[in-house]
Amino acid sequence: MTPSPAGSAPQLPTRYVDLRDYAAIGDGRTVALIALDGQVDWMPVPALHSPPVFAALVDGPGGGRFELRPEGDFTTERRYVEGTNVLQTTFTTATGVVRVTDALVTGVAGRLPWLELARRIEGLEGSVPMRWAVVPGAVFDGLQDDGAGLDDAEDGGGTSSHEDVSDRASGPLVEDSGEDGSDIPGVKRVDTVHGPLLRVGRIDLVLVGSEHGRIDPAEPGDGFPDGPLSFYGAFTATAGSRHLLTLCGTDDEPIHVPVPENVDRGIDRSIESWQAWTREFDGPDDEDDEWTDVVQRSALALKLLIFSPTGSIAAAATTGLPENRTGGKNYDYRFAWVRDLAYTVGALVEFGLREETHAAVSWVLKTLKQYEGELHIFFRLDGSLPGEMHDAPAEGWRGIGPVRIGNDASDQLQLGVYADVVGIMARYVDAGNILDERTSELIVAFTDAACRNWPKKDSGMWELPEEEHYVSSKVGCWQAITDALHLAEIGEIKPSDDDLSHWRENRRLIEEWVAEHGWSEERGSYLMHPGSDRLDASILLHADRDFGPRARMDATIARIDEELSAGPLLYRYSGVDEEEGTFVACAFWLTEALARTGRVGDASERMRALIPLANDVGLYSEIIAASDHAFLGNLPQGLSHLALINAALSIRSAGSEARV
Repeated sequence: MTPSPAGSAPQLPTRYVDLRDYAAIGDGRTVALIALDGQVDWMPVPALHSPPVFAALVDGPGGGRFELRPEGDFTTERRYVEGTNVLQTTFTTATGVVRVTDALVTGVAGRLPWLELARRIEGLEGSVPMRWAVVPGAVFDGLQDDGAGLDDAEDGGGTSSHEDVSDRASGPLVEDSGEDGSDIPGVKRVDTVHGPLLRVGRIDLVLVGSEHGRIDPAEPGDGFPDGPLSFYGAFTATAGSRHLLTLCGTDDEPIHVPVPENVDRGIDRSIESWQAWTREFDGPDDEDDEWTDVVQRSALALKLLIFSPTGSIAAAATTGLPENRTGGKNYDYRFAWVRDLAYTVGALVEFGLREETHAAVSWVLKTLKQYEGELHIFFRLDGSLPGEMHDAPAEGWRGIGPVRIGNDASDQLQLGVYADVVGIMARYVDAGNILDERTSELIVAFTDAACRNWPKKDSGMWELPEEEHYVSSKVGCWQAITDALHLAEIGEIKPSDDDLSHWRENRRLIEEWVAEHGWSEERGSYLMHPGSDRLDASILLHADRDFGPRARMDATIARIDEELSAGPLLYRYSGVDEEEGTFVACAFWLTEALARTGRVGDASERMRALIPLANDVGLYSEIIAASDHAFLGNLPQGLSHLALINAALSIRSAGSEARV
C-alpha cells in the first residue's frame, strides 16, 4: 500500500483527482469508482450502461458524489481485501487512524435485485472526526428526463439541459423553471412515511446507517452547502468504534430500505463470496511463478466488467475520459465489443471458469442470432444495438471534454471480427464443449462472409475513419478460416465439400496477398497497410501464427519494439504519439509476442517493467502517458488487464516448454 500525500479535504465539490487515484468495486451489474480521498465519483444506477448518479469523475460541479473523509489533514493507504473486489482504505490523521471498507453488497443467493453500496467505518486508533455527504447529480440523459432509464439510457435522443455547463452553480441540477417556462428535471427530495428519499430521474435513493451522525436534509448544517437535496452528516470514530453508511438505489420500481445490521453482515458475505470465486480461479499457481498475484488481480478486474444479467463483458466502466490532455478523443466504452469478449473467453477457458465462459459464449451467440448473423463489432450490454452518439452536458474530467454517450464506430466494417467470432467457438470447443446445430450454421455463414469480404478495405482494429487494406484485418480473416477448418475437421461444424475447398483457396489467397502487399523489404516488417510505411502493433496478436515466414514476424516484432516503444510501454501505431499516450494492452501484446517467439527472458524483463505501472491497487486504465506515466482513457480497462493475463500465461507456458 502506498501512502498518499498528506493533505486536507480539497475545496468541494469541484475537485478533480488523478485517474491513478481510483479503485473500483462492483456487484456484477454496476461499478463504482472510489478516489484515494474516499469519495465515490462514479456510479451508474442500476446498471453499468445506465446514467451515473455519481459522476464527479467527469463533472466536478454537478456530476454528484458520495463524500466520506476525515476532517482536516490525512494520509491514505488502501488495498483490496485479499481475493476480492472489496476495498479497504485506511486514513491516518494527527489524532488517530480509521479504516473504511467499501463494497457493493451481494445477497445470500448472489447479486441483489437492487443496488446496495455499503461503507463500514472502523476506528482503529485515537479519535478521528469524519464527515460524509451523498450528493446526487443529473448531468446524463435519463436523469434529467423522467422518461429514460435502464432500457434507453444510452440513446436518450439528446440532452435536456437548458443551461450552459460552464455557468452551472456548484451543486446538482435541481428542479427549476427555464426562461420559456419549461421545467428542468433533476434531483428531487421526496418525504415518505419511512423517511426522505432522493429521486434523480427514475432513480430512487435512500440512505440508512448506524452511528453515522446523520443530519436531516431539511436542516442544512455548516460545511454542507448542498442542503436539502443531499444526505449528509458527521461523527467521530474512536478506537474500537464501528459505523455504517448504506445507500440503496432502484430504477423505476419500489425501493427496499435495508436494515443496517443485515448490510453489515452483507459486507462480510460479499467478501466470502468473492474469495470463494477466487478459490475456483485456476490461474498460475506455481509457487515459483512471479505473476500469480498480478494475474489474479487482473482476473478480478475483468470480473468487475462481466455484466451478470446477460453474460456480456464491458470494455471499461466509464465514458468520456480523455486519451490525451487536450481533449477530443473521449469515447464511451460501456459496451460489449465482440473482439474483447473473444479474448476474454480464451482467458476464462485457461482459468477453468465454466459459468462465465458459457454465459459469454451464450450471450454473443444469442445476440448474433437475434440479428440473423449480421456483423456488428459491439453491442450494448443488454444485446441491443448502440444508439446515436451525442454529448452529455458535463464539463469533462478536469474540463477536458466532450463526455460521450454512445459510440459512432458501431457501423464500421472491421474484418477482424470474423476471427473473433469463429475463434470464440474454436476455443470453446477445444475446452470440451459442443456446438448446437444453429451455431454450426452461423459459423459456416461467418466463414463464407470472411472469404467474400477479405479483399475489401475496412476500418481496422483501431476503428479508424479512413478505410484501408489493413494487414492485420486480412490476417484476421485468415485466422477465421483456419479456425473454421479446425472445427470442420473435428466435426463440430458441417460445411459442404465445396465450402471447404472455397475456404482453403481463400486462405491461400490471403497468404499470397500478405506476402506481396503486407510486407516491406525496405522497412523489414509488415506494414499497417499497403502504400504506407507505418507500423501497427495489432499485428502482434498474430505473432505465433504461420500465415508467413517466421523470420518476417520476428523482424516485425523487433521493428515495432524499436519504433513504437516508450520505455516498456508501446504506442498503437506509427504517428499516434502526436494524438494520445501509449496503449497499455499493446505493451503486454509485445511481451506476449516475445514469449511466444522464444524470447522468454526479454518477455520477463518487459513484464517486470510493466507491472509497477499499475496504480496502488493493481488497476490499469486504457492509456498511460509516456512522459509521466499518468493514467488516461477509460478505466478500469478490460483489454489492458486481459493483455496482462495473456502475457503472463505465455511467459509461463514458454518457460515450461523450455524446461522440458
